[in-house]
Amino acid sequence: MTTLRNRLAGAALAALATTLPAATADAHDPFAAWHGVPAQSAAAPAEPKILAYRGAVLFDGTGGAPSRSGLTIVTRGERIAAVQPDSDPLPEAAELIDVTGLHVLPGLIDTHVHLATPPDAEAARAQMRRWLYSGVTAVRGMADDLRSVGELARQARVGEVPSPDIYYAALMAGEGFFKDPRTQAVSAGAVAGRTPWMQAITADTDLPLAVAMARGTSATGIKIYADLPADLVARIIAEAHRQGVPVWTHAMVYPATPEEVAVAGPDVMSHACILAHQGQAPGDRPVSYAGRTPIDRAPFLKGDNPAVQDVLEEMRVQDIILDATVRVYAEQDRAAAAPGARQPLCSGPMVFALTRQAYDAGVTISAGTDGETPDGDAWPALIEELELLQNAVGIPPADVLVAATRTAARATNQTQDMGTIETGKLANLIFVAADPLKDVANLRSLRFTVKRGAAYPRADFRPPAD
Repeated sequence: MTTLRNRLAGAALAALATTLPAATADAHDPFAAWHGVPAQSAAAPAEPKILAYRGAVLFDGTGGAPSRSGLTIVTRGERIAAVQPDSDPLPEAAELIDVTGLHVLPGLIDTHVHLATPPDAEAARAQMRRWLYSGVTAVRGMADDLRSVGELARQARVGEVPSPDIYYAALMAGEGFFKDPRTQAVSAGAVAGRTPWMQAITADTDLPLAVAMARGTSATGIKIYADLPADLVARIIAEAHRQGVPVWTHAMVYPATPEEVAVAGPDVMSHACILAHQGQAPGDRPVSYAGRTPIDRAPFLKGDNPAVQDVLEEMRVQDIILDATVRVYAEQDRAAAAPGARQPLCSGPMVFALTRQAYDAGVTISAGTDGETPDGDAWPALIEELELLQNAVGIPPADVLVAATRTAARATNQTQDMGTIETGKLANLIFVAADPLKDVANLRSLRFTVKRGAAYPRADFRPPAD
């Protein structure tokens, strides 16, 4: 591994504050007065609203005590002004919100979504609304038509539509990948592979310019997708990091192996499934994205594959996050059960075992979905992702919650603003009736979301009819 490392080394406006009524005397439903009230006021008030949420059991996501009582969260506009003992005096202008009996934790973050492949702004906004009313306050878009995503992100940021904040990637891949019809769909009106948001990279590419073009899209990071050799993957990562841009890669970039990708040092690697390519004989590994075929499940089901373990150790040493995306493979299993259906690259149990091996190896895991529940479902895929991480992978609830909060903020390069409940960070909070530290399924007892200080009661959400 050391030899390999040596060889490859060498990358607006604030959301409008909500005017909330003071807590009522109804201890059974302290949010009753909010129901039916728009989450965004028509104009920002002259002075930011100061609210004090008192009585909830706090999971702050910082890694300290799992939960704490007796604390009040004070917000001023879109920021957390204080997390203080209930006995401390409140600012004179504060309105007290009684949340006794609830549990509060940081807003959830989905680290793998797609909003515009192909672009459909109306459908995207419906999904964005469901995310927010389900407790998701930020998402990481993993390569789409950024002409559309940029506008959706603007609408979300200034409060024109109810939505999580959107952070997104510009994509780089080898020329062969741009035969994929999805790349044509997200480059309509231009040449696929020749746009700032999706660039074909070769050995002759001016990488400083390519990274600068990606930055010009307002992308948060660069996603390295497929059909690139190891040396070029390493060069892209090095140049992106030189320009201060995080890099998010597939766990195998075809032909670059998981080991070669990890040694190159990206910030995040996606899909536990494709770590398994490292455990294949070299002649069995696909050399292009289009050449992938189902991987033999047997060597990975016990969660102890030695070749994968070497990759995981490299990821642990370099503190590379694994964006595991387990739910999408469980969903593919269900689809593959139909007669004559195509078999997926990996099975659900195989991905669960690989993710558990990563967790046991000390690799940091974030919660990303890469797929969605049907439009008419009450809850988005992220809730199922977290339930699978707990129940199928076997990760304790507290660590699952961290995967969707603190680690997810790191994967999205937003730790300065979100992921934990701390003074100075965005007032991104969710309040649930049942304890998620006992079972993450209790996230389904959500009462309301606070995003950038604005409240979105779950009771106001209705999924669209199928």
